[in-house]
Amino acid sequence: MNFCSIASGSSGNCIFVGTDHTSVLIDAGITGKKVAEGLKELDRKPEELDAILITHEHSDHIKGLGVLARKYEVPIYCSAGTREAMISGHMLGEMDETLIHEITPDEHLFIRDLDVLPFRVSHDAAQPVAYRLSHEDKSVAVATDLGYYDDYIIDHLRNLDAVLIESNHDIHMLQVGKYPYFLKQRILGLKGHLSNDNAGRLLGEILHDNMKSVLLGHLSKENNLEELALMTVSEEITAGENPFKGTDFPIQIAKRDHPSEMIAV
Repeated sequence: MNFCSIASGSSGNCIFVGTDHTSVLIDAGITGKKVAEGLKELDRKPEELDAILITHEHSDHIKGLGVLARKYEVPIYCSAGTREAMISGHMLGEMDETLIHEITPDEHLFIRDLDVLPFRVSHDAAQPVAYRLSHEDKSVAVATDLGYYDDYIIDHLRNLDAVLIESNHDIHMLQVGKYPYFLKQRILGLKGHLSNDNAGRLLGEILHDNMKSVLLGHLSKENNLEELALMTVSEEITAGENPFKGTDFPIQIAKRDHPSEMIAV
């Protein structure tokens, strides 16, 4: 099972998960051309995609979706609320709506040999979800755009082999930065984004001896720094009530504009 971030950040998100027989994307928030270029770097082709799983309808998660679906006739999977928001908002352009398949949080779906489990997250979108994907005895997850986390989220992220988790902003940088007050409150709110501190605390809840890799994703360009995210997350893991230190696991930043190293689990 392979896991890779093609792009991750406030300007666009696209994650690849695949097996020897299956290729899926989680979100397509960059142009179709950039998706194709990213897949080529992974020695994959867009015409080989079996599905695109959508977390929610914000543009940094669906920017290239309409083009990819039309050009390659790729099935789209998303919640009923996300489907309605995309269609009613004319976000995908003219396309065959039969390509869009509704999913239900906490109900498994199977895409060839991948077991996909969507689960609810709190974000200011119509019906956002995160995804856990499993093949045989291996599992990975992508959990971004989290206003907060709770026991429900933690339970869905237990016993993973690899995870991409949101580490969106440094709280101090956001508070003193140039964003207007209402936007700062939105980001810090219960339907906003996970801070570096909270990303570290959440990781402290789900890390275990067999975790192979951690990616920190969806970093804000204006309110975060890669080094700061890594340092803060590592410090929170070390300070937490768990047996691990932040240096016990390989933690990488999912880059904004080019693919991360392919993770094999």
